[in-house]
Amino acid sequence: MRLFSKYYSTWNTIACDPNVTSNLTIVGLDVTFGRGHMLRFFCKNICRMACLSVLMASACAGEAPIQWTAPVELAEGEAYRGPWRMNESVYLFVDDPTVAITDQEVVVAAWVDHTQRDVVLQVYDADGNAQFDAPVNVSNSPDVFSWLPRVVTRDDDAREIYVLWQEIVFSGGSHGGETFFARSHDGGETFSTPINLSNTIAGAGKGRLTTHSWHNGSLDLAIDTAGRLYTAWTEYEGALWFSRSDDQGATFTEPLHVAGDDRLPARGPALAVGPDDEVFLAWTVGEDQNADIHFARSTDRGTTFSEPVRLHEGSGHADAPKLALDGNGTLHLVYGESRGGPETRYRIRYTQSQDHGESFSEPVTLSDRIGANFLSLSVDGDGGVYVIWERFPTRSLRSRGLGYAVSRDGGATFSSPDVVPGTDDPALGFNGSQQGLLMRKLAVNSGGEVAVVNSTYLQGENSHIWLIRGTPTPRPD
Repeated sequence: MRLFSKYYSTWNTIACDPNVTSNLTIVGLDVTFGRGHMLRFFCKNICRMACLSVLMASACAGEAPIQWTAPVELAEGEAYRGPWRMNESVYLFVDDPTVAITDQEVVVAAWVDHTQRDVVLQVYDADGNAQFDAPVNVSNSPDVFSWLPRVVTRDDDAREIYVLWQEIVFSGGSHGGETFFARSHDGGETFSTPINLSNTIAGAGKGRLTTHSWHNGSLDLAIDTAGRLYTAWTEYEGALWFSRSDDQGATFTEPLHVAGDDRLPARGPALAVGPDDEVFLAWTVGEDQNADIHFARSTDRGTTFSEPVRLHEGSGHADAPKLALDGNGTLHLVYGESRGGPETRYRIRYTQSQDHGESFSEPVTLSDRIGANFLSLSVDGDGGVYVIWERFPTRSLRSRGLGYAVSRDGGATFSSPDVVPGTDDPALGFNGSQQGLLMRKLAVNSGGEVAVVNSTYLQGENSHIWLIRGTPTPRPD
């Protein structure tokens, strides 16, 4: 099943009804499913035939872990990207979506409209109805590009919405970048004046791989059950910073330098917070062909952090970690790993800790058939662990389609990797995310309701922001 699953979409699962006929072509192999489950193979290699018949039996016996809805277009724009001229550049497209979902199935989606150079936001009720006539402008800085937002809200209260993003302010350093924050207490109808959390000339929000290669959007935002907010970001020059708000985003603590320097610049921070003042922070590093995931823990809400440690040191390049803490206290971690160094073919790796980050289990691979990296991770309230990632079906650095896998038993086992339906249409171009792939495109509420966002870009034609909702398949009795 794991080998076979990447060749079809769970949106319309392969017909196992004996009265239905479906056709599928797989790596030069024509397979027909027909009456009485007859299989007709046309194959040069008899081994392929035997292997596929076993896999098909598994496919028909199983069921997709998520029932997906058709993608809904949230925004459409042009598809023009002019030469880079700092904030004088002409970018005419929509991009960089992120999402949150409440227990009442209210979805909050934010993205960037590069035409107006701002982060915008829309709220959708459980039935998918937009709450505002037009997306609300969050950043309100039309003279400065705003990129790659993160959004969080209270699980039980969609009136409280918080947004963090990177703004390309040139403050005198070698790279432009500051980390900005804004909040809404009226369900997104209005937002506070944005505040600059970083105030640096070091290029905040950049996750450096090498001197000439980096991803923007190297930041994260989390909220705990008491409504406290936690932020982390990195700089081009290497530092990883942390800050917390105890008053719903009115003020933030002085940024704390957790790790990172010019020699080993921190990159891609990920946050998870617990109920007992615990804060977990993971990241990777640049300027290292064999980078590992680094990890630190705080027991005082981020006032101090433990000495950073490397997790699962190896010879590959580990990148783009994501963390999530479930209701049983299990800490889940996913990341990309490449045996060939940065910007080569990655696979998805998963590990967990059941002792508050003191130790982690041996990593397992969730996807290893095509290039896969840049993940999002979420958990529900019933042992569900959800992972999505960018797919790289060719050698291009542009991703197309989102892969996913689901665990229904707290990470002990995962479904075979599959494709989020509607995200891999070549007629829509690639996945967008042109400023960097360090994003959060997945949200899951306590009941397992799923919200996924994606952007697509087809040069000279159009750009889109999409929302796909999902419901977990009922567990067998």
